Amino acid sequence: MIDSKGYRPNVGIILCNDEGRVFWAKRMGVNAWQFPQGGINDDEDPETAMYRELWEETGLEQQHVQILGRTRYWLRYQLPERYIRKSSMPLCIGQKQIWFMLRLVTNDSNVCFNRCPKPEFDDWRWVDYWQPLKDVVYFKRKVYQKAMGELGAILTVDSVPVNATGYLTKETR
Repeated sequence: MIDSKGYRPNVGIILCNDEGRVFWAKRMGVNAWQFPQGGINDDEDPETAMYRELWEETGLEQQHVQILGRTRYWLRYQLPERYIRKSSMPLCIGQKQIWFMLRLVTNDSNVCFNRCPKPEFDDWRWVDYWQPLKDVVYFKRKVYQKAMGELGAILTVDSVPVNATGYLTKETR
């Protein structure tokens, strides 16, 4: 499902623990880290898609998390030219995402990557809230900064600074 401007609807998931650290997942077989995310099917609203993606990518179910918030608007990023599949129609130039902030309310031993036939991730860790801005692939940094900035205000953990100063790179400014 690609919209008229070439963006694929998608959800992003920021999963935090009680210390305000976030779930950071390693893509299968490569040294690339990201938050769980995935497409919204035609018959889904963003929340339904988020729970499906959460289960497929982390093995966590609705009862394992609490929704703390979501972004108010779609956040968009464009794919670099080399990642655009020019032969597919309709042409997808990027993703538009609704981001959710979730809190884990179960033991993190419930994380399981083999819930679906083709797992997306093979490792994960808890990281400081703003660390993903340094580690995510460059073309997703601005959308991460926007999502984390908007949703970070929800967290009430004193040890989590909502200001990203020091984590911003040249690409995200």
